[in-house]
Amino acid sequence: MQNLHVKGMKIYHNPRCRKSRETLNIIQNHGLDPEIVLYLETPPSRQEIKDVLKKLGISASELVRKEEKLFKETYRNKEVTEEEWIRILADNPKLIQRPIVIKGSKAIIGRPPERVEVFL
Repeated sequence: MQNLHVKGMKIYHNPRCRKSRETLNIIQNHGLDPEIVLYLETPPSRQEIKDVLKKLGISASELVRKEEKLFKETYRNKEVTEEEWIRILADNPKLIQRPIVIKGSKAIIGRPPERVEVFL
């Protein structure tokens, strides 16, 4: 089956993450070819993070991977504003939940990977 490039579908992907790989596989197994953003190599800007948050319908603190060592050591018990979280996420992309799948004006976090099925 030939994959169709889906205009407006994007995945913020970490190939080292099993959940991210599983989510991408589900998308590709449906014959779709999303734009793949290797966000650890090319971190999103603050504006891109704001756009993703709007599409997800969540706050920046909800996008933070709270099991990461950096979060536990640096941010766990601190008061952090929305703008500060956006800056922190832009500066430390490994703190961003993954994978994030965007289609048009909507986005989801692919945890569990099957959540992406609503877009397919």
